[in-house]
Amino acid sequence: MRNTKAQRALSPLDQVRRRRRVGTAVTEPAGKGGVREKAKRVLSVDDERLLSQVMASEQDFIDSPEFYEPAAEATIYDKADAVPLPDTSWYHPVMDDLSSSTRNRTVKSAQQVILTGKQEKILFHKFNYARYRVWKLQQEVWGSPSKKPTAEQAEEVLRWYRIADKIRVQIAETNLALVLAMAKRTRMSEVDFADLVSEGNMALLRAVDKFDAGRGYKFSTYACRAILKAFSRQGMKLSKYRQRFPTDFDPKLEKSNFLETKRSTFEKDAAEEVKRIVLENRADLTDVERTVIEHRFGLESGEQEKPMTLEQVGQIIGVTKERVRQIQNKAMEKIRLELEASFLGTKKPEEVEAALAAEGAEQPGMPPRNTTDPLAALLLN
Repeated sequence: MRNTKAQRALSPLDQVRRRRRVGTAVTEPAGKGGVREKAKRVLSVDDERLLSQVMASEQDFIDSPEFYEPAAEATIYDKADAVPLPDTSWYHPVMDDLSSSTRNRTVKSAQQVILTGKQEKILFHKFNYARYRVWKLQQEVWGSPSKKPTAEQAEEVLRWYRIADKIRVQIAETNLALVLAMAKRTRMSEVDFADLVSEGNMALLRAVDKFDAGRGYKFSTYACRAILKAFSRQGMKLSKYRQRFPTDFDPKLEKSNFLETKRSTFEKDAAEEVKRIVLENRADLTDVERTVIEHRFGLESGEQEKPMTLEQVGQIIGVTKERVRQIQNKAMEKIRLELEASFLGTKKPEEVEAALAAEGAEQPGMPPRNTTDPLAALLLN
């Protein structure tokens, strides 16, 4: 066995240090008769917890006739060809998805390991043989009167369990590129990319546990179907969740367009309020001011007519184009103050009257105000 050969190669001092590190005590002679007393081996807290988990349920494995041959362990582990270990330094699925600088980087840029059918069979035989040894030890323990493992049995269970887990991780890491490629190819709008990759990795681990290499198929063929089923289940799960809680997926409540939606609603309400102020004359407009506003913004007779130019309105009331602009600006100021007092609630009525008194009548020689008034834009909406 490999472990026995390695132990024989150690010096006596290294063997003592190794025994102490794993929690085994050295046996000492007890008396002249040379009878050795075997001390009880002590497991660490983590080992005891792991042993309890392993012994809680029967170990599953894929059986094979090779496991029952006399030299099965030596044939499967020592005489088998070496299998290259995977390189996972390239694996950053979420970072690659979010970062534009690494989006074009592929798995081929790293040292990707692609196993042949023979190499896969070697790994899966090692994996299932280790699980078989755990299962065999479980049967021995459960068949004993105490139903509890001895110190030697406990160490053997933990050793074979860790061997199986190490090979399981190696197989899964070798096939990480398969999960990532399928997640990018079957991108679902309702499923987050990180969740999709996570579900694919869990399906990959389950496929490792269930795959039978003795049938002669490639593991990737079996794993692809398992991963696609996991993606489908995840999509159906989120679809049911969305049906029960539709507000969580309402685009109107998303942060990306929340401000735009709120601004559009506010502008629409403000425009309707401005039109009501003009038509109901709540801003105390004079007849001339009201006529100018109604013709300039198409509010005549309360209907949406085509807006007139300054010159056309001047021809109706008999003044120049510049004078129409001045009347319009003064009327717009009154409307603005009334809008702030009644709709926005930023000014009190007495403040409105004071502002109107301070405004006074504009003289013909005054410079024209800005024609791109936001209030005018609201009226034209």
